[in-house]
Amino acid sequence: MIDDQKSMDDLKWMNRALELAESAAAIGEVPVGAVVVSGNELIGEAHNSPISNNDACAHAEVLAIGLACKSEQNYRLPNSTMYVTLEPCAMCAGALVHARVERVVIAAREPRAGAAGSVLNVLQHPQLNHRCDIEFGLMEQQSAALLKGFFRARRKKDSPLG
Repeated sequence: MIDDQKSMDDLKWMNRALELAESAAAIGEVPVGAVVVSGNELIGEAHNSPISNNDACAHAEVLAIGLACKSEQNYRLPNSTMYVTLEPCAMCAGALVHARVERVVIAAREPRAGAAGSVLNVLQHPQLNHRCDIEFGLMEQQSAALLKGFFRARRKKDSPLG
């Protein structure tokens, strides 16, 4: 029963992260959404917005962590879980480690820049003083389809024929 409830909660929060990713895509941002939860309560959420914010650091994960820290009035987020639609980059993985996020649930791998095991593994690096538990694959197909569709449309738009 506990595992069934955990699975239902995981689906609920990853669905929310996908909604945020869709919001990012709607404004021309790479469709990544992130949700931070503690005690099954939302404490921070965001979507990618480096283009609209003119800020290279405005990744969904970093923004969601910032909001969660403000919500909790703590720069650490023990016992929290992040749900994210795409494997974090090194910057975002570093923020997750520094914030002491306990668990990171990732929909799709990022084979070019993923820092949760695809290219490197910042989240579980043995020399760092915190390691996050990592789970891959929840709603992977939906996230991958959203990303592929976004980049397909972008290439078509940028094409001389598009």
